[in-house]
Amino acid sequence: MLELEYSLIIEATEEPDYFGFYSPDLAGFTGIGHSVEDCIYKAKWGMIEHINLLKEKGLPVPPKSANPKITIQNEDKLAIHS
Repeated sequence: MLELEYSLIIEATEEPDYFGFYSPDLAGFTGIGHSVEDCIYKAKWGMIEHINLLKEKGLPVPPKSANPKITIQNEDKLAIHS
């Protein structure tokens, strides 16, 4: 059972021990980790802190996901046009 209240996307980079993560359900929430497991652990606690900050600032808190998912994918490269 996932212990996350929001979906999580973990992106692998070219570095074997560097991953980025974010939640498509929770605007502004991002982080980095050294493994998939590290990202999940950091996301679990980071989401709690992020929600608490939103509440403290009087900002809206998105509803919890009914069925949160973790997606692991390669990093999306941004296209640079000259």
